[in-house]
Amino acid sequence: MNAAVVTAFGAPPRYIEHPEPVARGRGEAVVDVLAAGLHPRVRSQADGSHYTSTGELPLVPGIDGVVRDRKGRLRYAVLDDTTLGTLAERTVIELDRSVVLPDAIDPALIAAAMNPLMSSWVALRRRIEFQRGQRVLVLGATGNAGRLAIQVAKRFGAKQVIAAGRDAARLAQVGADKTYTLDDLAGAANVDVVIDYVWGAPAVRAMIEILTARKDRGAPLTWIQIGSVAGPDAAIPSAALRSARLQIVGSGIGSVPGRDFVTELPELASAIASGAFDIRARAVPLSDVESAWTAATSDRIVLVP
Repeated sequence: MNAAVVTAFGAPPRYIEHPEPVARGRGEAVVDVLAAGLHPRVRSQADGSHYTSTGELPLVPGIDGVVRDRKGRLRYAVLDDTTLGTLAERTVIELDRSVVLPDAIDPALIAAAMNPLMSSWVALRRRIEFQRGQRVLVLGATGNAGRLAIQVAKRFGAKQVIAAGRDAARLAQVGADKTYTLDDLAGAANVDVVIDYVWGAPAVRAMIEILTARKDRGAPLTWIQIGSVAGPDAAIPSAALRSARLQIVGSGIGSVPGRDFVTELPELASAIASGAFDIRARAVPLSDVESAWTAATSDRIVLVP
């Protein structure tokens, strides 16, 4: 079979021949891949920078996708850490980490949406006790996952959803109730929850500005750290943790058990299929993976074998 194969960290995968996958454990199955999203998480997997990376090469990246099993059923599958991901014609999945999909569903749509939607969906459903009527600020709202986080927060009953990012023009198009640039967040200070896809120095500046401007520093503020597009480290002053009722939590692999992700999959897939979210996907042949890897687009690229 053919696959997108990483042979050196720092270089895009190449579309080359790869050995056929073999199911070795109970509950595993070889499946045909129909569509796999090119998510930021896939990119960090492919360059070895993700915190789960083992540094093992060669590597077929891809952490999820829509597949067809040997009984002809469509499934959305999430893969554990493996060197044989979903950017291939076939792969191996654990059946209990997948959900059967309706036959009429668009594989590219599901492959584009599940991962970015899952980040905020699981964070609000499984990582904190989110309440209807709370106010939410999304940092990094112009990215794919951030834009969808606005829609998720509204679906879960947020009273107000505020978007923050660097590009004011793009912020105007994300569907938030209010928008602010990352360097001017005082007006967003009195939120209850921050969903942070940025991290790094911009998040530190935002945190200090928000805490300083809050009307009541004793009012709880939950900061959910999900992405780190501005950098993996953030030098948070100790005073930020002592001078306000601030709780910082992470949401991702490890902090959320795998079974919790899997439990949320059916409802999330059903919501996507019903048209509940504005999904922007662009299907690209897997054979074009090298050019897709460096393509500049705001759509979520989906690689199709």
